[in-house]
Amino acid sequence: MPASSAGLLRFFEEELKGIRLRPEAVAIITIAFVAACIAAHLYRIGLI
Repeated sequence: MPASSAGLLRFFEEELKGIRLRPEAVAIITIAFVAACIAAHLYRIGLI
């Protein structure tokens, strides 16, 4: 069965401009942000 793009494949592996972060770093930053939001909420209601 022929490809819908006439057999042309495009790969986006060339170097792009901008910030590049590893997936592990993104996960750690996300977890830290969630923890900070929970801590701020607990501080606001007086549990910390």
